[in-house]
Amino acid sequence: MHRSKLVVALVAGLAAAAAHAGAEGVASRADLTLSLANQLADATLADCHARQRTAVVAVVDRAGQLVSLQRDDNVGPHNTVAAQRKAFTALSTKTPTLLLAERARTNPDAANLTTLDELLLLGGGVPVVVDDVVIGALGVAGAGGGETDQACAQSAINSVFTAH
Repeated sequence: MHRSKLVVALVAGLAAAAAHAGAEGVASRADLTLSLANQLADATLADCHARQRTAVVAVVDRAGQLVSLQRDDNVGPHNTVAAQRKAFTALSTKTPTLLLAERARTNPDAANLTTLDELLLLGGGVPVVVDDVVIGALGVAGAGGGETDQACAQSAINSVFTAH
C-alpha cells in the first residue's frame, strides 16, 4: 500500500512538472473582444452623430485583424478602407494617427513613414490602451476631416472605459 501511494505521488508530480513545462513560453495577453469592439464602434458613431456627422468606424484587435466595422448611410466607399488603415496604423505604431501625421510633416527622421504603403497618415486612428498595453485600435473616416474623425474615436474610448 505504501509503495502504491509513492507511485501515485510520483506520477502526479511528473504530470504537474510536465504541465508546467508545457506552459512555459505560452503568452497570456489582453485583447479586444467582439463585445468590446462593438461597444467602441457604437460609441464612436454616437459621438459622430452628436456632432451631426456620419462616418465609418473600424475596430481592430491587437493583431491588426478587423473585429468590428460599422458604416453610416451615405458615406463614401473609400472611407471604409481608410478607417481600417487608420486603425491598423494606430495599432502598429501605438500612436494616434493625427500625431503621427504631424510628426511625419515636421520631423525629417519621421518623414519616411509616408513611404510605407501599410500606413495611412491621416487623423482618425487611435490605439486602445489598457494597463499601458495596446490591445487594439479604432479608425474613423468620413466625419469631415482627420481632427473630427479622431475626436469621435477618442471620445468613444474615453466613454467606454469610463463606464467600466
